[in-house]
Amino acid sequence: MSKRHSNASEMAKIDEQDILKRIQDPQSRRRAFEEIVNVYSRQLYWKIHYMMQNHDDTDDVLQNTFIKAWKGLENFKGDSAIFTWLYRIAYNESLTFLKQRKQMTSIDDEDFVEQASFVADEYFDGDNTQELLMQAVSTLPAKQRQVFCMKYFEDKKYEEISDLVGTSVGALKASYHIAVEKITNFIKSKE
Repeated sequence: MSKRHSNASEMAKIDEQDILKRIQDPQSRRRAFEEIVNVYSRQLYWKIHYMMQNHDDTDDVLQNTFIKAWKGLENFKGDSAIFTWLYRIAYNESLTFLKQRKQMTSIDDEDFVEQASFVADEYFDGDNTQELLMQAVSTLPAKQRQVFCMKYFEDKKYEEISDLVGTSVGALKASYHIAVEKITNFIKSKE
């Protein structure tokens, strides 16, 4: 199976120090935040989409992410990169969204994840193997799915993932290994 294209070429860069200065100034804060949104919206959209697996939910979580970021903007001191800060917010908002959905549907299974139909998703048009892989990925719990997607599709190092999600490297390795086993078993069951 070939890996999907890397998002590295899509990774936009901004002058972090300049943005930090403008964030701290109430006169330039709104414009600086608009630049942040313009630069990072697409990247965040696809990170969130890995967990939500449909466009409408992804848009909702992305909007919530930027609302939370705007409200916390004054407190952002630049201890981490802007994208890392935004990603942590998006990751937590995704988990919160999934937990709320689970509570609303009153399903008790801790590993509940909506079975996504990638065939019907207008943003996915892969071949049968990719479709089967994505169906298998959709069966993973949200946190495990996110780790798998960052490692497999984006080829991130465990240390990078650890920085983004705030989980130890050892736990990430275990999560990835378990995800690979689950995906392998899912695919074998469909053969």
